[in-house]
Parts: sequence; C-alpha cells; structure tokens
Amino acid sequence: MASQFSWSILSRNLLLAYQSFGVVYGDLSTSPLYVYTNTFAGKMQKHQNEEVIFGAFSLIFWTFTLIPLIKYICILLSADDNGEGGTFALYSLLCRHAKFSLLPNQQAADEELSAYKFGPSTQAISSSPLKRFLEKHRRLRTVLLLVVLFGACMVIGDGVLTPAISVLSAVSGLQVAENKLTNGVIVLLACVILVGLFALQHCGTHKVAFMFAPIVIIWLVSILSIGLYNIIHWNPKILRALSPHYIIKFFSQTGKDGWISLGGVLLSITGTEAMFADLGHFTALSIRLAFALAIYPCLVVQYMGQAAFLSKNPSSMSNSFYDSIPDSVFWPVCVIATLAAVVGSQAVITATFSIIYIPEINWILMVLTLAVTVGFRDTTFIGNAYGLACMTVMFITTFLMALVIIFVWQKSVILAACFLLFFWFIEGVYLSAALMKVPQGGWAPLVFSAVFLLIMYIWHYGIRKKYNFDLHNKVSLKWILGLGPSLGIVRVPGIVPVPYVPPEERFLIGRVCPRPYRMYRCIVRYGYKDIQRDDGNFENKLIQSIAEFIQMEAVEPQFSSSESPSLDGRMAVMSINPVQSSLSLIASEQDFISIDESIQSSRSLTLQSLRSAYDDENPQIRRRHVRFQLPSNPGMDPSVREELTDLVQAKEAGVAYIMGHSYVKARRSSSFLKKLAIDIGYSFLRKNCRGPAVALNIPHISLIEVGMIYYV
Repeated sequence: MASQFSWSILSRNLLLAYQSFGVVYGDLSTSPLYVYTNTFAGKMQKHQNEEVIFGAFSLIFWTFTLIPLIKYICILLSADDNGEGGTFALYSLLCRHAKFSLLPNQQAADEELSAYKFGPSTQAISSSPLKRFLEKHRRLRTVLLLVVLFGACMVIGDGVLTPAISVLSAVSGLQVAENKLTNGVIVLLACVILVGLFALQHCGTHKVAFMFAPIVIIWLVSILSIGLYNIIHWNPKILRALSPHYIIKFFSQTGKDGWISLGGVLLSITGTEAMFADLGHFTALSIRLAFALAIYPCLVVQYMGQAAFLSKNPSSMSNSFYDSIPDSVFWPVCVIATLAAVVGSQAVITATFSIIYIPEINWILMVLTLAVTVGFRDTTFIGNAYGLACMTVMFITTFLMALVIIFVWQKSVILAACFLLFFWFIEGVYLSAALMKVPQGGWAPLVFSAVFLLIMYIWHYGIRKKYNFDLHNKVSLKWILGLGPSLGIVRVPGIVPVPYVPPEERFLIGRVCPRPYRMYRCIVRYGYKDIQRDDGNFENKLIQSIAEFIQMEAVEPQFSSSESPSLDGRMAVMSINPVQSSLSLIASEQDFISIDESIQSSRSLTLQSLRSAYDDENPQIRRRHVRFQLPSNPGMDPSVREELTDLVQAKEAGVAYIMGHSYVKARRSSSFLKKLAIDIGYSFLRKNCRGPAVALNIPHISLIEVGMIYYV
C-alpha cells in the first residue's frame, strides 16, 4: 500500500511538472531571445571582447543559480499558504501569525480551521519584542500593506510587459531572414498573435497548460542542442567562465557601463516570480522537478553556447540568438521560438489571475499589452521596463520572506537578517541598475503600478472604514429579540484569511436567544480563493447544519445545560455528513418542479404570481428542489423533534435573504483628500463591482435589500 501511495503521488507530481512547462516556465525559458542583446546595448557596444562576453555569461550563470535555484526553488516554495504562492499568500501567512492586518474581520473560531495554522504554534513568539513593536504601530502595518500591494501591482505590470517583449522578440527573428519586413509589419504581426493569446484564456489554466507544454519541451530540447553545438563548434573555453573570477574581470574592464548593463543581465531571471505566484495551480514538488531536471540545465547550456558564439562573432550582438542558430535548422527553430514566446506570456498572465480573480482582467491586460507593443515598438525599451518590474517584485518578496522566517517559521532574527541582507545585496545591485533606465522605458511599470496601487488602496480604505462603522454601530441583540420570535436571521458569509475552507469546517452554528425563539446565528466561512457555486445547494446545506446543531445540542452537556447559550457566545462547527444527517433530517431530491409544488406553502397570491413570472423569465436558473423529512426515530427527544419540525416548515415556507445595499460617504468634517477617496474613488469602484447578491448567486425573488448610508 505504501509503495502504491508513493507511486500515485509521484505520478501526479510528474503530470503536474509536465503541465508546469506550459504555464510556469514559458517566460523563463524564452529569456535567451533577448538577454545578450539588451546586455550589450548602448555604451556596452565598445566592450564586445571575449573576456567581457565570458564575464557576462558568468554573471548570468551565478545570478540564475542564486536567485531562481537557491532562493525560489530551495527556500521560497516552502513558504506556501496551503498551496498558494505570491506576495498576497505571504501577507496572509503573516496576518494569521501576527496582528498585522488592518481589517479586524477575523473570528476567534477561525483559528481552529485546519488550514489556518502553518508551522508551530504562535504562542512561542507571542512575547517577541519585534512582533509587539509591529503590532503596536498602525503606521508600520499600513506601510506593510502598501509594500504588499505595490508588489502585487508590479506583478500585474509584469503581466502587461511579458507578452509584449516575448512575442515581439520572437517575431523580430523574421527580419533576420526577410529584410523586406518593416518594423510596422512586425509590430502588426505581434499584435495579431497577442490578441489570439488572450482569446485562448477562456479555455482555463489546465487546458492551456496541456496545449502549451509540448511547445516548451520542444523549445527546451532545441535550445539545449543549439547550445551544445555552439560550445563545441565555436569556443569550448567558455566552460572557464563558470568561475566567478570572470565577473571581477567583467567589471574591471567595463566599470560604470558594466553596472548599467546589469539591467540586461537580470532579464535572464525574469519569469522567476511565476514559479511562486503560480504555485496554487501546481505543487511545490512538481515545480522543483521541472526546474531541476529540465529548465536549469537547458538554459545554462543555451546561455553558455550563445556566449561561445558571440566570443567569435561579436558583430552579431544585435540578433545574438537567431544568428547563433545553424542555417540548416533556422526556420524550424524560428517557428518554435515564436510559439514558445506566446507560451512565455502565459506564466505571468496566470500569475495575474492568481491576484485578481475576475474574468475582465484578461481583456484589461490585452489592451494594455497592445498599447505597450505599439507604443514602444522596441524590445530594448520594453526590456528596461520589464527588468525593473521583475526585480522590484523579487526585492519585495525577499523582505516578506524574511518576516515569514521570523513570525511563521519561528527562526531566529539573525537567520532572517542573513537571508535578507544576502539576497537584498544581490537584488539591490540589479535594482539600482534597472532604476537608471527609468527614462528609457523603465517608467512604464512604475506608472502601471501607481495606478493599480491607488485603485487597490482606495478600495481597501473604503472597505476598512465601512467595516469599522459596522463594528461601532451594530444593532444590539436586545433590539433584535424585540422584533419577535418569528424571524429567522442568518449572518452573511465572511472571508477568512486562508485560501480555502474545507466544506466540513464551513458552517459555524449557535443560538442568539433562548430555544423557543428558534433564532440561530450562523457564520459561513469562505477562503479568499473559494468560489460560491451556483448549484442551489447553499440553503440545503445550511438547513442540514442547523439540524445537526439542534441534534448535537440535545446530547452534548456543554450546549444543553443552558437555556440561552447565546450569553457566552458558544458556537459549533457543523460538518455535513450524509450518514449523520440522516439521523436528523432525510433529504429527497426532485427534478425541476411545478410552480404549484414549489409554492404550496406560500399563502400569498401576489408572491405566487411573482415567483411564476420569475421562473418563466429565468428557466435556466431553475434548480433541483430538496425536501426534508424527519426520520421515524422513536428515541428522538420530543423537544428536538418539535424544533426540527419547525425548521422544516420554515424551509418549506421559503428562504428570504436580507442584505444591506450600502452607500459610503465621507463626513462633512472630513478632509478634502478623504472626500476625494471615499465620495469619488470608492463610490466609483463600488458602483462598477458585482454586488454581494450577484457574487452569492441569490435569486432576485428571495432577496430583500435594505438601503443604508454610511457616513465615515
């Protein structure tokens, strides 16, 4: 059994590793198309001798080894948030292990979720001076949030720039063979390919991965073969450049020009962040297998072979990759390169979807990418922007990872400081070089990120103000009880800071008043990547959960000992087990039912006519009807049977959703900046976002919206 289990795990990870080629590694594997061209641009053209070219390869080799291999593959992939990666995942981990979140939306019961804890208990670091210092100062927590949002915005900017540079670099190879093609034709062809790429996204990540993976694998075999050929045919001495001694020679000869050229060298590791950001679609083991067995050796050999070719043919620097291809295989490799470049765009597009879970982001990215392609028309300018975006994300990720080492992994501050200083030194050098190219295209990701950051922060600010208003102006329980015992009030779902909540841990049930009132408090918990499916099953699961609670309350002393358990706020996690549910309620499914059956318990003719009209207008939304019956259990407590009967009758009478339709406005005494953010910025975003009723798939016939104005 153990061997079968391990084989099933291995086979699954091998399949995922195969798929990861089509999603995660397309961007990283197509970097050889433009790295040397961008490195030896500008003033570096006067340093095109063998020692400098060897030094450039040595820089690429050690950068590729230290950051993608050591930092990401060996360290960062272990810091997943229940399988999710990226800057938001790191921030989510930190917020669960320390009070860093600015939004006080966590329930005490959330900490009992199986997905909530990561690593050892947080009690060991509860007395940490650093933790207390960060939790105490709200401004520091605000800065942390802004850093996380800025990193996420840079990933989105990366998603705009990656398709542009990858496709434009690949298509420009046609100019090497066909001199008649003008830049305008090349840009037009690139735009057509980009539109086709974004149109494919509706197929879904896994289908796209299966389609694209063979292309990347053929591409990797091609560049490995070409690299080996160039090493053997042109200059086998390139093997000496594996020594970091050549990096010293590189800077001694090039000086400041060499430092600025690092903006081109760092393009060799662009796409690395996708390994972590796309983790939610794969597993850490599958990504590690693909990188160690294929990506790393193939790319190192390709960069080595290209350097060997350039050391003997420095005049080919402007088209280094295509000129290094042997004539006999030029056209097949050119076609594969174009296809691989299209795939290369997929990695960051998927990473962007991992940040913003809305279909519209696909078309927003497409429009921005086309604008960049048409606006810049040059891979050097796009490369400058691309490099700055990637290195900024890596710089921020290193900082967040250092905090994770302290607060989540509970390692020493010294170890975290060593990690931070080592990688910040390397990345800081590259980032400083990339910042020098802001006037030459590097401004683009800064503008994109500033716009996205403003939108994200205004949204977060408005939500936070609204939430705090709710906390300070909530309706008292005494007032609710005064409305009478006939109301069934259910709390709306809440988002908890974990990616997924297991179905068996989703419902928290308790009472809000003595038993005769038949009023229950229910918290339905969703993770930040959970999807509320339109299957009409939410109400049925809710009823089953309440029934299980009623049954459990009768047999467990800690719940049955008090007539009003709401006084101490006790709630229970109710898992819906088919076997256990049959002890409380028996559910029977029926196909689409007639109007008379569906509303037989409704006495209002007006409501019947409304429901009839709604069903006629929305035939596609009709759902299966589930009827609940009490089991013939003579041993059931009479009070339990009576309460379950009331529950079933209430369900048959129909479910009404009461939701607030809120308008948030700044107080008259607020500053001009606050009024601008709330009255204009947040109001605009709120009006153009899906409402809670749409997100939760609530039928209009069952919805009651209450208008509310929040003055914050």
